[in-house]
Amino acid sequence: MTAKNDSFLSDFVLDATRGTAVALQKGQVLHITNLQGNQVVDAWAVMQSDPFEHSSMEHTRSFNSNLFYQLNMPVVSVYRQPMFTLVGDTTPGRHDTLLCPCNAAIYRELGCTEYHRSCTDNFHEALAEQGISLPFTPASLNLFMNVPITEAGELDRVPPRSVAGDVLQLRAEADIYVVLSACPQDITPINGASRQPADIGLAISPFPFMTHVESVNAENVPEANK
Repeated sequence: MTAKNDSFLSDFVLDATRGTAVALQKGQVLHITNLQGNQVVDAWAVMQSDPFEHSSMEHTRSFNSNLFYQLNMPVVSVYRQPMFTLVGDTTPGRHDTLLCPCNAAIYRELGCTEYHRSCTDNFHEALAEQGISLPFTPASLNLFMNVPITEAGELDRVPPRSVAGDVLQLRAEADIYVVLSACPQDITPINGASRQPADIGLAISPFPFMTHVESVNAENVPEANK
């Protein structure tokens, strides 16, 4: 992650195809700007106090009773504790919770014969920079990713609906690391028709920026279900 002080869109830039782990204290807000509009971002969270308590997509889907991740929804841990909440979103919404993070096996299936960066590698490299090692890769939340589901239950992989400058705002509900990967996928159109991974802008603030971004309404927060 490289510093970038000449843009109002971000305090830092997450370089295309790379990952980072951002330390957040409870109540802080992470602003994620899609600088080009086409880039998807795999996301995870781990508790600072215990990295084995990590974000869980299966429990998040159950908690929110929804296959997609949308405004006002929390991401919960394997112990069903809220980790962060989407408190602002300028995109059409409906972020993916179903597809796995890309890894070496996927790129071999797609015909790669040499090393190709992956979200799985980015996850572990980012945690290693914080002195954390996990022997597994949790399922990722796939921000900006557009994965329609047909009536037959089939999944498609199509370009993001986000546009350049779209912003997501994640409010920490505990002291966590948010791990992000600017997905390196350049074979399928998941990162847009150009298949060109792009940089992502990041900023941290003590509160959401409400301009052109919907804010949380507590009455709209879904009730947890088993």
